[in-house]
Amino acid sequence: MNATTPTTSAETLRSVLGGLLDGLPPKQATAAVERLIASYRGETPTDVPVLRDRSDVVAYAAYRMPATFEAVRAALDALALAAPGWSPASHVDVGGGTGAATWAVDATWDGPRATTVLDWAEPALALGRELAGASSSAALRAAGWRRAVIGSGLAVPDADLVTVSYVLGELTPQARTAVVAEAARAGQAVVLIEPGTPEGYLRVREAREQLIAAGMRVAAPCPHDGTCPIEVGQDWCHFSARVSRSSLHRKVKGGSLAYEDEKFSYVAATRFPVEPAAHRITRRPQIRKGLVLLELCGPQDGDAPGLTRATVTKRHGDLYKAARDVDWGREWPPAP
Repeated sequence: MNATTPTTSAETLRSVLGGLLDGLPPKQATAAVERLIASYRGETPTDVPVLRDRSDVVAYAAYRMPATFEAVRAALDALALAAPGWSPASHVDVGGGTGAATWAVDATWDGPRATTVLDWAEPALALGRELAGASSSAALRAAGWRRAVIGSGLAVPDADLVTVSYVLGELTPQARTAVVAEAARAGQAVVLIEPGTPEGYLRVREAREQLIAAGMRVAAPCPHDGTCPIEVGQDWCHFSARVSRSSLHRKVKGGSLAYEDEKFSYVAATRFPVEPAAHRITRRPQIRKGLVLLELCGPQDGDAPGLTRATVTKRHGDLYKAARDVDWGREWPPAP
């Protein structure tokens, strides 16, 4: 694991972004953010990049990079817990844009790393290179930034880790299938992250099935490689990461709180042995007087669903104390 804490990495990223935004007129940044919000909430064109020029890219970095960083970091943390002692010596970020996932990888693991970011928007790559160059991390500063069309013809370099974050929703179904297949071919570990919406969950669910069919095993969040027990249309699997925001970030996004909660869905799969969680907490724990209710996903037993509820009371001693402090998305019971 990395000696650089995620908090330090997030603060460094916010500081670098703050200096970047100082040079962009607020009205221009706000207009670009509003257009990007409309693009990401609606149907995004799949034949052209969403980010068109430097103004777009700077606005995107302010609007999305801190949240993307925290969501990806949470998914990578789950992979790191399932694969203790493993560290990627090479990383390819597919559709990485300005590099939020690359920063998250750097916050998760130590050591030298060959990193390549692939994206089809040259302005995003240029800004990502600029941001990485301002960091104190040798791995980030040495990262390669390459233009590539993210779609059916994509060729991903072989790597220990391939990340695909907030990309699948921008692709046609055919291109989505091709990108996941290529990530599975190239990566010893693959981590896919999408928005924590019902649609984002379905994209992750389909990709999870594709990764398993390609011979990979699920490391997180699922404690099993079986069919997802959630009934489509009734619920969806997603998690939450808290994102601290600077005053400048709040101004650009039009918010007043010092934080926001980024909802995301993800899957991490590997071609090497892993130790998945015994159970995964799938909803925010409900703390009542003298007890904690935990919604869990666990290994499937025959035809029985993998979704259960655990009630942890004071009679459980230390386990009760752990339940009061445990976060949504963590493993249960907690590792010793």
